[in-house]
Formats: sequence, structure tokens, C-alpha cells
Amino acid sequence: MRVLVAGGGIAGTVTAMALQRAGHEPVVFEARPTGGADAGAFLTVMHNGMDALRAIGADGPVVESSFAALGVELVGPDGATVSTRQFDTEGLAGPRTLTRAACYRALQTEAQRRGIAFEHGRRLVSVASGKHGVTATFADGVTASGAVLIGADGLHSVVRKLIDPAAGSPRFTGLTVVYGYTRAQGLPSAPGIYRMIRGTRAAFGFTTAPDGATFWFARIPDVERPRAELAAVTPAGWREFAGAAFAGDPLPCAEIIAATGDEVYGGHSYDLPETRRWSTSTMVLAGDSAHAASPAAGQGASMALEDAVVLGMCLRDLPDPAAAFAVYEGRRRARVEKLVAASAGQDVGEDRGWLYEHHLDWDCRINP
Repeated sequence: MRVLVAGGGIAGTVTAMALQRAGHEPVVFEARPTGGADAGAFLTVMHNGMDALRAIGADGPVVESSFAALGVELVGPDGATVSTRQFDTEGLAGPRTLTRAACYRALQTEAQRRGIAFEHGRRLVSVASGKHGVTATFADGVTASGAVLIGADGLHSVVRKLIDPAAGSPRFTGLTVVYGYTRAQGLPSAPGIYRMIRGTRAAFGFTTAPDGATFWFARIPDVERPRAELAAVTPAGWREFAGAAFAGDPLPCAEIIAATGDEVYGGHSYDLPETRRWSTSTMVLAGDSAHAASPAAGQGASMALEDAVVLGMCLRDLPDPAAAFAVYEGRRRARVEKLVAASAGQDVGEDRGWLYEHHLDWDCRINP
């Protein structure tokens, strides 16, 4: 069947690949006029996310565009190491760190190589459902029809509101997250690990790429500000904001921030504690549109990848879309809501086996 996918990010692109592998004809509609090359932040695809990609043979492009993270070192406000943890990679793939732009590029290129159609500059505004499927209308007046529509359109999802006009809005977590990259020489190095530092006012993390670039982020308590105000902040403004959060701490955070040029990006962190309705008989949500989490566990991309594969398997094995959507939600809701709740508390716990060891087998059949 022809499936319309609203959103060409991680969730939408990989869902399209899973749907094609399941024998369907997906078409991806993306609001951005280009492939997301302007997406500034970076992300880590954790073990479970790499496992999901591997289930549909799409892990290779991500591996080629990323570098490995082998563990985490926790550092206290006084600069002393509190603990270290090596990632268990025996039998598991990942984690991999890469820029969001590189991730989009790798996945979209792979999807297009597989023959999946993308239409850019298509911002969804409405969907009409009938006995023969759905018709989507975009902001430029273009329409498209298919059997069902997948809402992979992110935190501020249009599809979520079309499914349930009373759906709750994203919740501000009280944090602003700033990301940056610098190739300045002489900075502290953390090759192969993430050094996670808890300052007196904010949290900071950094890792060193194989080419010597420092990838860093800061999670800073903040008050919610209008989106237009945040969009107007310059790189210098983000450097100043982030640097002030660590001023006076005996840590390298302020030094790394000050050594960063214009490759610095910021924004508020939001989550979705619960989405009451994930689907209708012709529409369903995937990724952040259904269950956005704060970045505490670094699982946003990985949970979206899991969604994509499970949804593809359900639509492969259950011919009635409404039944497939119900089984998909039943397999995903408890897991993702547990992650959202744990991330909101900023404490996912030491035992993360329930996250990392989650395995998806494409050859496993889905029963009603």
C-alpha cells in the first residue's frame, strides 16, 4: 500500500525504509526545503538504536558517518572523577556519535538509494480520511493521497493534534541545552568517552572526535522564553549564556566554551509525559511526535529508530492498519513512557540493560 510519511528526520526516514522492506510504498514529505544540512546539534545513537538500524540493514551509513563512544566518566563540581563506566559492546553495536546533519544526510541518502521518494518543502497542514485512505494537504496547496499516514513530524507535531485535537502540548523541562564544536588546540581531551561534569549551576559533557574536534553540550536551568527570542540568539550570545553557567567552577567547561567559534547552537528542552492517542484507523505517530524525552539518557534518536522498525513489522504482518497500529502502540507505549519519566527525573539509573539490550529481529513475526 502507499504510505504517506510526514517528516523526513530520523523517525520518518527510517520508518520509510522499514515500510519499504515490509513491501509497502512509502513517500516522505519533509517541511525543510533541503535535507536538514542546517541541523546544528549532535546526537549519540545508543546500542538499541544501532540494533534497530541493523534490523533493516541501515546501520552501515551511520557507522561510516560517526565515531564510537566507549564509555562515560562522571566528574564532580570539584573536578574529581566520581565514577567511570565502560559501555558493554559485546554482541551489541554502538554507541555512535555524529552531528544531526550528518545523521540526516546518511539516512536520507540511504533511503533514496533504496528508491524511496522524498518531497521537500512540504509542510503538512491537514489530513482528510475516507473509506479509501487519506489525503494530505500541504502549506503550498499540494495534496497527496495514500492508504495511511505516519506522523513522524517531531515535537511540535501537526499529526498529533489531527489525531487528538485535545492532545497535550510539549512540557518545558526547565533546561536550555547548548551544543558546540571546536577544533581549538590545547583543550582537555576525552577520546572514546563522554566526560560528564556536574558544575555548581549546570551540567556539561564533552568528547573528542578522532580528528581532534571537541563535541560539547551544556544543560542549563532556565526560564521558558518565546521561540522567536531563542531563534534570535547569536552564536556569541549562546557562548556567553553557556559560559556564565560555569564561571568560577574549577572545571574546563568555561575554557572549552570560550574556545568555540560560531559552531554553537542552543534551545529549550521539552518532553511529552503522555500522549493519550497514538493513532486513528488511518494515522499513527512515531518518534518525538508520540513520546519526546529530555536528553538525560541520550535516547531520543534510538527510541525513534525502534519505533520505525516495530511499526514496519506490524504493518508487514497485520493487514488491517488499525489493528497494526494498536499492536505497535501496545509494544511501544510502556517502554517509551518509562524512558520519558526517567529522563524527566534526570536519573535513568545505573542498570541500563533495559535500554541498551533491547533487540529487534526483523524475521520475527508479529501476532495480533
